[in-house]
Amino acid sequence: MRDFYSENRMQKLTRRLREEPLIPLGCLLTCWALIGASRAMRAGDHNTTNRMFRRRIYAQGFTIVAMAAGSMYWSEDREKRKEFDALQQQKTAVEKRDAWLRELEARDEEEKALRARVEKRRAMARKEREGREKEVQGEERKDGKEAAETKSVVEAAEEKGSGVVAAVKDLVAGKR
Repeated sequence: MRDFYSENRMQKLTRRLREEPLIPLGCLLTCWALIGASRAMRAGDHNTTNRMFRRRIYAQGFTIVAMAAGSMYWSEDREKRKEFDALQQQKTAVEKRDAWLRELEARDEEEKALRARVEKRRAMARKEREGREKEVQGEERKDGKEAAETKSVVEAAEEKGSGVVAAVKDLVAGKR
């Protein structure tokens, strides 16, 4: 049945000719009557010309009746064909949509993997920075202890209130 519905133009023409052979026959009879009428007109035979034009009218009528009868006879098949075509279109639309969704999911997975790699690199960089900062802070602590020892000596002298530092403070304060 699938081969019946998936056909090219030539296959369709031959199938239609087999289904409704009276329509091409009516067309051929109409052409024959017109050719006969044109020959009779050239020959100047009015009786044959009129007879051939009447035959043309009969042949055209026969063709129209054959078309109407064939249309009624094959109407169910045409409805089935339309339903089948609609189902085929729907099926292809679903397949396209599914393919598009698969593509989107694949892109989403790639993007998640990329984000995970970037986040991993950022975490590694953050750890390296923290390690460097700890090293720098450790060195500053060593320097800070030395500075604190130095400060404590100066502060001890200031607390005692003796020496040059106390005199300078008093001058600045304006006591002397």
